[in-house]
Amino acid sequence: MGDWISVLLLILVGLVLIYLELLFVPGTTILGLIGLGLCVTGIYLSYTSLGSSTGNWVLAGTLMLSIVGLVFSFRSKSWHRFSLKTANNSKVNEDYYSGLQIEMRGIALSDLKPIGKGEFNHKTYEVRSSGEHIASGSSIKITKVEGNKIIVETITTS
Repeated sequence: MGDWISVLLLILVGLVLIYLELLFVPGTTILGLIGLGLCVTGIYLSYTSLGSSTGNWVLAGTLMLSIVGLVFSFRSKSWHRFSLKTANNSKVNEDYYSGLQIEMRGIALSDLKPIGKGEFNHKTYEVRSSGEHIASGSSIKITKVEGNKIIVETITTS
């Protein structure tokens, strides 16, 4: 009688750990591996202490119980409580470039070789020149804005 109790407890605790791992812990973790180990140990004990005929029945019952549990959990929509239902469609720095206009004037905060930092309306942006070197501290103006690329040139005073 004690062998039956230990086999059933090992298998039931193993299945519970596997279901907990499936429901609450994403990926294959130690909880699922321990549950699998307990199930295998329970099946092995049923073969060694209760005989091969009983071991076959325990193996078949364990497989059926695990399949029925998975099918029931998918059909009952219990997974929907744990799934993400919304999507993030926004972008990083989406409105960061919204205040920029062509011909806007600013200052080069670093050397542009051809990429560096520029300041427009007290905000710092990564800017690029058309290929020429622009020294730090030079007055610059925006010639083109394409997405997050800001093309600038030096302001020549005559």
